[in-house]
Amino acid sequence: MKDTFKHKGLREQLVKTVASKGITDENILNAIRKIPRHLFMDSGFLDHAYQDKAFPIAADQTISQPYTVAFQTELLNIEKESKILEIGTGSGYQTAVLCELGTKVYSIERQQELFKKTSNFLPKLGYRPKKLIFGDGYKGLPEEAPFDGIIVTAGAPFVPNPLLSQLKIGGRLVIPVGADVQTMTLIIRKGPKEFEKQEFGDFRFVPLLEDKN
Repeated sequence: MKDTFKHKGLREQLVKTVASKGITDENILNAIRKIPRHLFMDSGFLDHAYQDKAFPIAADQTISQPYTVAFQTELLNIEKESKILEIGTGSGYQTAVLCELGTKVYSIERQQELFKKTSNFLPKLGYRPKKLIFGDGYKGLPEEAPFDGIIVTAGAPFVPNPLLSQLKIGGRLVIPVGADVQTMTLIIRKGPKEFEKQEFGDFRFVPLLEDKN
């Protein structure tokens, strides 16, 4: 578990790349600057850790492209102490970014292998989400609702209704929607039954898997 000057230098370059693509939130850029992304990847991929690309991790999942992580996080419009639900813990990199921003993170992962790995790994780096849950992201986490923000880190064929109902009024849901290519979608809850939708271009994500049991 080493983080060297070389890694820090590579992160500095990565921050410049992400900023050049339009990310302006200094807190998010600082989180990318600080988090040792190479530790979230298999050692064989270390050379790729600070490229602005997605890479494969266990269980046929990927660690998201840093720009995508930053873009989704920026859409959440986070304040310190915000209560955030993350659907798809994955490698834990996005979770770490949310922790770095001072939010209370509740994160759900449905791949047992990833859930175990990430649950052990995040505390070693000093990141302690409020809760890591092994379960079905389509159902959200009703017992902890409402949330200030919900972020979905996999492509969903549709917007799951339980997630909409678990947003507080004024809360924001950031979700990539679509089959092969996803449209980054922001949904803001304006009232008990009123939602405003905005769309932000195409992205590619691994599919959000539903528990069929």
